[in-house]
Amino acid sequence: MRVTLNTNRLYTASLGDATSDQIRAASRVCPFSDDAVDEDALGAPHPSVGARTDRRIGTYTRTLVGSVASETERVKSSSGGMTSWMLAKLIDEGLVDAIVHVGRTASAPELFEFTVSRSEREIEERRKSQYYATTFAEVFQTILGEDIRVAVVGIPCFIKAARLLCREDERFATRITMFVGLVCGHLKSQFFAEALAWQAGVAPSELSRVDFRVKNSERSAGDYDFGAWRENDAEPSRQRTRSLIGGMWGHCAFQPEACNFCDDIFAETADIVFGDAWLPEYSADWRGTNVIVSRNEALDAILEAGMSSGEILVEDVGPDKVAHSQAGNFRHRRDGLAVRLADDIAAGKTVPKKRVEPDAHRVDRRRRRLIRQRRRMAALSFTWFAEARSSGDLSRFVAPMRREIAKYDRIAVPPWKTLAGAPAKLFARFARLVSARQAVMRERRD
Repeated sequence: MRVTLNTNRLYTASLGDATSDQIRAASRVCPFSDDAVDEDALGAPHPSVGARTDRRIGTYTRTLVGSVASETERVKSSSGGMTSWMLAKLIDEGLVDAIVHVGRTASAPELFEFTVSRSEREIEERRKSQYYATTFAEVFQTILGEDIRVAVVGIPCFIKAARLLCREDERFATRITMFVGLVCGHLKSQFFAEALAWQAGVAPSELSRVDFRVKNSERSAGDYDFGAWRENDAEPSRQRTRSLIGGMWGHCAFQPEACNFCDDIFAETADIVFGDAWLPEYSADWRGTNVIVSRNEALDAILEAGMSSGEILVEDVGPDKVAHSQAGNFRHRRDGLAVRLADDIAAGKTVPKKRVEPDAHRVDRRRRRLIRQRRRMAALSFTWFAEARSSGDLSRFVAPMRREIAKYDRIAVPPWKTLAGAPAKLFARFARLVSARQAVMRERRD
């Protein structure tokens, strides 16, 4: 059984030479299979006394918001720098010997891959979010060859798969001793990096490096830039991400179909999870701020020590605030999932059993149209970019995607909503004109 990249630049398993026993075992490990236990049954990997449960974020011992105190480290991070800080602490405190996470490597044929970091320097070199399709296949074979304890870092489905693998194979259970989750909107194909880079002026054949989140001190935390390098470039070609076709997360470009069946946003089966504090009081700060959900008392102690020493600037907040930081994500992943499940069942398709019940009427008609348009855009983005890539003509992706985005925008903000505000705006303008006219008349009288 091998894992290879398909034509959409996503990893898939080749089952042609697999035995029936291997297929059944793989099904028990697949995070989207009905043969695998769900997130509620898996729960947190190291249950803590006094832990509470929230239906949105899972089990938790602490919910926090904050960042590292170091200005330099914070600016170099995708968000508030807390993920890299915790990973370094896991090694410093002797809880693990190494970190398994996605990073850029000079020798890899792809831009990013799962790799093993054994020092703070290596963690530093591989920091930041990488929106790129990767696989555990090779790195897990590497750790089987060593007597080490590792922390695995990943988005919810990857963490769940690693947890399920540990249940299936004791060799992994003795090596993977900590699970660090990342809040996820959805996974991206490798096409995502290529599409943004090409629009920034670097064609797929020339691309050697990308930075998905280049912070800009003149904008808010969520309004970052994308950087792309050719082999010998000293500086990247840089564009505002939200100005690029496919750069807006809500458009779902290059989202795998599997993501349409995911209801885990806060990596509920991890020991701790880090995300962005997409809340007005924090997102205005361009340097970035993390939300944190801890489920492990040992990690709570590390956080407490960091707060006491001044290394990190974090505060406890309630689960409501943490969940609200991903309000749009919940609408897409929970409400949207109910609609997508109902749609597929109505079409006679087989769907996985989820914690969300199928219900096409969970949301209003306009929201249903928006959910369906997102799914349509995700599927079409692969087709059109593959055509652009093979022809060498970027417009074959950009032009049709721009039309689909226009459709999406008309659903998201229908004309009647725009027109509804017109009378009030006209009245305000008229009032200003009257006020200005009265002021002039008073001056003349005086």
